[in-house]
Amino acid sequence: MIHSAQTDEVPTLTSVVSESIPHLKRGAMRDFKNIMQSHKYWRDANWNATDSIYTFETGSTIEFFSTDNGDKLRGARRDRLFMNECNNIHFNAFEQLEVRTRDFAILDWNPSHEFWFYTEVLPYRDDVEHIILTYKDNEALDQSIVEAIEQRQSNEQWWKVYGLGQLGEMQGRIYTGWSIIDDIPHEARLERRGLDFGYSNDPTAIVDLYYYNGGYIIDEQLYRKGLSNKQISDVLNNCKNPETLVMADSAEPKSIDEIRSYGINIKPVAKGEDSVIYGIQLVQDKQISVTKRSTNVIKEYRNYMWQTDRNGKSLNKPDHLFSHSMDAIRYALCSNKQTQKERKSFIPNHTGGYLRR
Repeated sequence: MIHSAQTDEVPTLTSVVSESIPHLKRGAMRDFKNIMQSHKYWRDANWNATDSIYTFETGSTIEFFSTDNGDKLRGARRDRLFMNECNNIHFNAFEQLEVRTRDFAILDWNPSHEFWFYTEVLPYRDDVEHIILTYKDNEALDQSIVEAIEQRQSNEQWWKVYGLGQLGEMQGRIYTGWSIIDDIPHEARLERRGLDFGYSNDPTAIVDLYYYNGGYIIDEQLYRKGLSNKQISDVLNNCKNPETLVMADSAEPKSIDEIRSYGINIKPVAKGEDSVIYGIQLVQDKQISVTKRSTNVIKEYRNYMWQTDRNGKSLNKPDHLFSHSMDAIRYALCSNKQTQKERKSFIPNHTGGYLRR
């Protein structure tokens, strides 16, 4: 898209769209800026930050907007269209955009389940080229990610989708039914913060837990690798209501002590036999909403799976790959006063899970 805009003889308009503005900013828009800057193409004067539009020397422009903006969907025509992770976008949005696109549209997605491309587009159109790319086609992929992908070959369905790029039906998702909301209602009450430690290989994840109208709202505060305990403390001190109790992974007592020394109200989460399964069951039992700016939480929610053995049988143990913000949520929710008393109403069953009395 960049190359085309740079070589146009007649100015064109390219639209890059995704499900939300936060998803765009942390995904396609960030990639666009990184590519432009690394090749020394970027000019600050050419970037309209208010409208998220870059104008090239040829007069061509690339604009970024989300599909939750109805006016943009029904707005002016464009020459080229790129839809990022279109499996999270409604078919109606695709139709509104594609019918107003002159030259071509490019769509990308992880084929974790069948959606409108397979049922409404591919069978009925003769102008579609379906290209399958895998992690092996990404020469810039970090080696640690390559290894993490290849270590999951025994999970047949997961490997089919993320290893081979083939259409699958991801089974064994731990959480379903969560809602994505625009923002936190004014009446919502901040209850806890959850913290899952990471450093070089895994990100540190921090989430806020709000109580609202009988359910809970999750709001992402941090998801980043390579942070020291001092840097984590700085983030927490700059969060809304910094005095809020932070519940952290008890496997890191020295880190908790150091963070506490910087004035953070932090405690280790209580762990016991089957505490992970209990916590997952408790989260599953709640009405959960996630703010749309919490892009990493949303990604992990959609990919948080049970581990399986070589025969595809569930091991009743969550996979680590997409567990970081999920663990932080569990720490916050299980420690909340309203849920503490609920633990007495759960009893372990013979599979290691929990049942209500």
